[in-house]
Amino acid sequence: MYREVTMIEVREVLRLRGEGLPKKRIAAQLGLDPKTVRRYLTTAETAGVRVTATVSDEDVRQVLLALHPTAGRPRGDGWSRCVEQRAAIERGLGDGLRLTKIRKFLGRQGVLIAYPTLHRFAVLELQFGKTATTIPVLDGEPGHELQVDPGWVGWLTLPERKRRRFRAWILTAVRSRHRFVYPTFEETTARAIEACEAAWEFFGGVFKVLIPDNTKAIVVHADPLAPRFTPAFLEYAQARHFHIDPARVRHARDKGRVERAVPGVRDVALPAKC
Repeated sequence: MYREVTMIEVREVLRLRGEGLPKKRIAAQLGLDPKTVRRYLTTAETAGVRVTATVSDEDVRQVLLALHPTAGRPRGDGWSRCVEQRAAIERGLGDGLRLTKIRKFLGRQGVLIAYPTLHRFAVLELQFGKTATTIPVLDGEPGHELQVDPGWVGWLTLPERKRRRFRAWILTAVRSRHRFVYPTFEETTARAIEACEAAWEFFGGVFKVLIPDNTKAIVVHADPLAPRFTPAFLEYAQARHFHIDPARVRHARDKGRVERAVPGVRDVALPAKC
C-alpha cells in the first residue's frame, strides 16, 4: 500500500527544516518516518531547492515531481487507464476525495491503477496539490490554539433499521495537528460543550484559545470585530478560562488546520463516490 504524499506535507518538512529543527523532531511532530523526512530533504537538495523557513509553491512542486519522476521511461497501460478515467478522477478530486479513496473506487470497478501512476497523473494533468499563495503563520505555543469545525460526516443504521445522518465535532490542535473527533446527532450548544470536555480529556488540558466556525451552537451573531456568543457557551468558556476567537464568515483559511482534517474524517465515514 502506498501512502499519499501531499503538497502541505512536503511544505511542512521543508519549512520546519528551514527553521532549524532536527530531522527526527520533524518526523515526530508530523507523524512521519525519519527515513521519509530524510528522503524529502535529499530530494529537495537534488532538485536544487533551497530549504528555508519561507517555502514557495514552486519549490514544493519541484520536490513532488522529483519524488515521482516521469522522464526517461515510457508511459504504460496505467497512464492510459488514467487518461480514460480522467473525468472520474477529476470529479473525485473536486468532491474533496483523497487519491487513495479514488483509487479504491476505480479498483472496485475493475480499473486497476498503481498509486504512483495515479499520483503522477493527478499532479501533472490535474494540478493535484497545487494551492493558492499563502502567507506563513506562526503556529504558536503548544496548548494555545484549538480549531473547531462541526459538520455532516456520514450515516448510521440504527437498531430499528432506520438510517440517520450524523455529525461530528472535529477539533484540531494548531501546533501539533493532533485531531479529536466527537460524533453526535446534534449541533447544539450542549453538544458543543460535551465535545470540548471530551477534547480537554483527550489533549490533557484546556487550550487557551478556541477557534470555531460560526455555528449557531457557539456564535449568535458573526462579526469580524464584535461577535456575540450564546450565553451558555460564553459562560462555559469563562468557567474553563479560555478565549473564543471565531473565524470570519466564509474565510476557511482562518481555521485551515481543522479544514484539512475534514476530508479525512468524511473518507472514513462515507463510501467513495465519483
